[in-house]
Amino acid sequence: MADIVRRGRLQNPPFRPRSGHLLAALMAASALMLAAPGAAQASAAAKQSNAKAGSGNGASKSKPKAVGSNRAPAAHGARASAREAKEARGGKKAAVAEAKAAAAKPARRPARAAAPIQEASNAEARLIAVYEMFGRGQARPALAKARDLVRDYPNFQLAQLVYGDLLAAQVPPSNSLPDTASIARMRGNPAMAELHEESRRRLQALRERPPANTVPSQFLALSTRSRYAIAVDASRSRLYLFENSDKGLKLTADYYISVGKSGTDKATEGDARTPLGVYYITSSLDPKSLKDFYGAGALPINYPNPYDVRRGKTGGGIWLHGTPPQQFARAPLASDGCVVMANPDLKQLLRKVQIGATPVVTARSLQWISQPQAEKESQSISSAINGWKDARANGNEAQLKKFYLPDFQRISKKSTEGISAVEDEVKYAQGKRVQLKDMSFLHWRDGDDTMVVTFGEVFEGEKSGRSRRQYWLRQGSEWKLFHEDILG
Repeated sequence: MADIVRRGRLQNPPFRPRSGHLLAALMAASALMLAAPGAAQASAAAKQSNAKAGSGNGASKSKPKAVGSNRAPAAHGARASAREAKEARGGKKAAVAEAKAAAAKPARRPARAAAPIQEASNAEARLIAVYEMFGRGQARPALAKARDLVRDYPNFQLAQLVYGDLLAAQVPPSNSLPDTASIARMRGNPAMAELHEESRRRLQALRERPPANTVPSQFLALSTRSRYAIAVDASRSRLYLFENSDKGLKLTADYYISVGKSGTDKATEGDARTPLGVYYITSSLDPKSLKDFYGAGALPINYPNPYDVRRGKTGGGIWLHGTPPQQFARAPLASDGCVVMANPDLKQLLRKVQIGATPVVTARSLQWISQPQAEKESQSISSAINGWKDARANGNEAQLKKFYLPDFQRISKKSTEGISAVEDEVKYAQGKRVQLKDMSFLHWRDGDDTMVVTFGEVFEGEKSGRSRRQYWLRQGSEWKLFHEDILG
C-alpha cells in the first residue's frame, strides 16, 4: 500500500467501495462538511481554485511524494486506511453508520446566517471539495481531486493522508489488511495524531463560522487608518483577516495556522507558548534576509506590549511567519511561540498589512459580538477619554491626575525628564481645545480589564498634531492610564 501511495496510482483495478471499507474518520469529516453553514461557498471557492490548478501559489508539477520534517509520509495514510477499514467491520460499524446518516440528513438551518468563507487558500478550498464529494458518495471524483491536489501541493501532508485514505477505500479487503505490528505502530504514531487533529480543526473552522455581522469582542472601534485587522483563534487554529472601511469591519479571509508547542499564554522566554493579547505589527522582514525556516517572510508583533511588561512577562521575537519550503503546513501546536501560516496564505497577508497600524489580536478562543454591542461596550472608555481631554484643556491638574496610575510611563521621542505627565500635558495643551480623531478602541480582558486606545489630536488653529497610543486599566468603575506611546 505504501508503494501505491508513493507512486500516486492504483496497482490493481479499482473496486467499488463498500461501506465497511470506508475510513470512519473521513466519513465523519464529510458528514460535518455537508452539514456546515458556508459549505456551498467553500465548494464554489474550490471550483474557482481548480480552474487555476497548477498556476497558483506554490504549485508544483512533481508527482506525489512523502515529504516533511515533522509529518507522517503519505504511506501512513494508506496504512491507516486499511487499519480503520478492519476496525470499521467490527467495533466501528456504528460510527460509520452514524456518519452516513449525518451526511444524508438535511442540514439544520442555523438560527442566524453564518458568514461564509470569503477567501480560502487554494489548497484548503480544494481539500474541502474532496471532503464534500466523498460525503455525497462520489468516491472516484473525490479520489481524482485528491490526486490532483497532492500533485499541485506535494508538501500538503493532510491532503496526502486523505488521498491515501481514498486509495485504501478502493482496495479489496484481502489486500488492505496490515499486520498487527503495523496497526500498533500507526496507533502510537504522533505524526498521525497531529494530522488528524489538523483535519479536525480545519473542519471545525468551516462548520462553526462566525455569525454574520459580528466582529471579535476585542474590536470595539477601529479607525479607517487601519485598513486591515487580524484576529487569531488558537482553539480553532485559525487566523481571521478583516478589511476596514467607513462601513466597519468585514471578514474577508481566514487561514489555518499553528501556534506554540506548549499552547498559548506566553509568560517567559523559551516557554514555547504564543502570547495572548492585543498587539500591532511592527515591521515586515524581507525573506531574503531570513533563513528558509521562516518561509515567505515574517511580520513581528510588539510582544511584550506594555500590559505584558506590567505583569512581568518576558521573551520576544514573536512573529507571524511562513513555513520552510519543504512544508505546506505544520501541526496545530508546532512553533516556538510564533503564529505560523502556509506560505501562499502568508503572501496574501503580506500584501495587505500596514506597519504600526494593523492590530493583531491573539486569543485562546474568539468571542463574536454585534456592532451595536461593540458600540455599547465602548461607551465607558469613550467617556473616560473625553473626561481626560476636558481636564487637560481646562488646566485642572488635580482633576487630570485622577486619570493616571502612580506608575504611569510614557515613551516619547521628546524627553520630558523631571516633569510629571500631568504637568507636561497641561503645559502642552495651554488651555486650547483639541479635536480627537481616528479613534480606535481595542479591548482585552483576562482577569484585568484593559483597553488599547489609539488616536490623533489637533488643537484649534493648527493643521497637525500628535498621534498617541494609550493603555488603560479599569479599576472598579473607573479607567486609569498606565502607559502611553507618542507615535508622532
